[in-house]
Amino acid sequence: MTIAIIGGGLGGLALARVLHVNGIDAVVYEREPSRGARGQGGMLDLHSGTGQRALREAGLIDRFHAIARGAGQDLRLLEPDGTLLFQEDTPDDAPLERPEVDRADLRNLLLDSLPAQAVRWGHAFEGADHGLLHFTNGSSAPYDLLVGADGANSKVRPLLTDARPAHTGHNIVELGIPDVDHTHPDLAAMVGRGNYWVLGNGQSLSAQRNGDGRVRVYLSFYNTTEDWFTTSGIPFGDPAAARARLIDLFTGWHSRITALIAACDDTILPRPITTLPVGLTWPTTPGVTLLGDAAHLMPPVGQGANMALLDGALLGLALAAHPDDFPAAVEKYEREMFERTGAAARQSAQMQEILASPDASQKMLAFFQPG
Repeated sequence: MTIAIIGGGLGGLALARVLHVNGIDAVVYEREPSRGARGQGGMLDLHSGTGQRALREAGLIDRFHAIARGAGQDLRLLEPDGTLLFQEDTPDDAPLERPEVDRADLRNLLLDSLPAQAVRWGHAFEGADHGLLHFTNGSSAPYDLLVGADGANSKVRPLLTDARPAHTGHNIVELGIPDVDHTHPDLAAMVGRGNYWVLGNGQSLSAQRNGDGRVRVYLSFYNTTEDWFTTSGIPFGDPAAARARLIDLFTGWHSRITALIAACDDTILPRPITTLPVGLTWPTTPGVTLLGDAAHLMPPVGQGANMALLDGALLGLALAAHPDDFPAAVEKYEREMFERTGAAARQSAQMQEILASPDASQKMLAFFQPG
């Protein structure tokens, strides 16, 4: 029985690894030409009951602990005027409940745990019919089970549902400060070891220290339209002018906070935020299923990568438990996945509503200090 996984992200690789541990071969088809073809993004916080559970099932938890950053659990929450509302500094011996890890490091950990032939690079999925996969490079391959692990704009998803991602009213601009300890030690001290979060009225600035010394800065604009990037007046083709315009959009914020924007390099990326419908399901269909963002794209509030990893692990375990009955394995996996990720998507949507509210900082302070 041939298992084909479309997409070499975290969820697809977790599935391939759990299958490999259980003596089942699978092939991951990835459109990128190599593992280093593009950047993989910033840090992820892996939760002990979801993302870390997946790595335990994959036999990789010790190797994960070796690359995880416990200090990344630190948090500072501020008002736009610079008032510190909440600070949590993680003791060095604290349990790794939600440690941060560089997404690229985690992906490399999963890739290195698989046989070299398990991943076919340069294979962009085009379609499937009559048990054959078709790729844009003109090649084809047989399959018995097709798993769409190909992200928000999945090309496998239409085989199961007409659902498409929709804009949430949230737009993000991503920037970054390289080698912050040496280039801007004052800002490095201000951000701290983990996450620095400033919430205003319909806007937020978050800064996150990465394992490579870069601080990634995310500017969020809530209650905005899908075409906001074209109407905002941000000249993305001129980095210096773009930084100046972004600082203007944070008029009234303390200069210590907007200094983070001024210190960023010329990598300035617009990121519109889209999601799939909360609680999306589809009828179980022989021979095809989905995992990760392809199945349940959520707002970026810490659930997506954890759910994708656990999807991959649990689908792998279901297939290992029913090696001669893939339809039964998929039905078992989807039943659990729909319930689990539906709850996570609802929680993520509620968090998104809080962040978009006029009194977001006070609501988040109540979240971190209940009662």
